[in-house]
Order: sequence, then structure tokens, then C-alpha cells
Amino acid sequence: MSFDEAFGGEERPWGYFHILRDTGTCKVKEICVYPGHRLSYQYHHHRSEQWLIVEGIGTLTLNEEKIQVKAGRYILIPKMMRHRIENSGVSDLLFIEVQTGDYFGEDDIVRLADDYER
Repeated sequence: MSFDEAFGGEERPWGYFHILRDTGTCKVKEICVYPGHRLSYQYHHHRSEQWLIVEGIGTLTLNEEKIQVKAGRYILIPKMMRHRIENSGVSDLLFIEVQTGDYFGEDDIVRLADDYER
């Protein structure tokens, strides 16, 4: 078992994430998006998310509205809100994601568009 597997880390085509906390009431992740990459345009049925941008700059899409974000920005993403973030900078974009709701599985991601055809 690798360090990442042992401590809840997972590589993705856009970067990686580490699970910092996973309970019945919340899941907390540290997420890194590499320069020039972005997450899928998605929404969730069972969870809301709160994001705190820690490092880097990016372009956030919330229900088709594009918003520039940088370190210190806090974003609330309610259930069913379409969202995506893109690293529009030259260094890694790092943020903390806090999920709240009644289910936190990766299969609660409804992808509307995905650069990596997942």
C-alpha cells in the first residue's frame, strides 16, 4: 500500500486529493489542481460543499457564472448547484473542501462535462 493509499490520497488526471477527515457527518479533502487543468462540470444530489482557496488562482463556474478566485476566497456550493474549478494560474491551485450532507461517495458526482471522458 502506498503512502497516498494509506492516508486517503488519490491521483486524478487533473491533480490529486487527500482525505483529511471522513465521518458520518462530513468529509474534508485537500484538493490540488495542476496548472491548465480543471475538474469536471458537476453537481451532487446528497451533499453540499464549502471550498476555501488556500494557494493559487482559478476560475470557478457556478451555474454558468464564471468567478475569479484566489487564496482566501470561500465558496458555498449547495446540493444540486452545477460547479467546476479550473486552475488558470502557473502554479498549483490548492483548496480545502468540506462536504456536508447524508452521503459522501464518489458515485454522487453527476458529470455534465468532463475533459477526461470519465
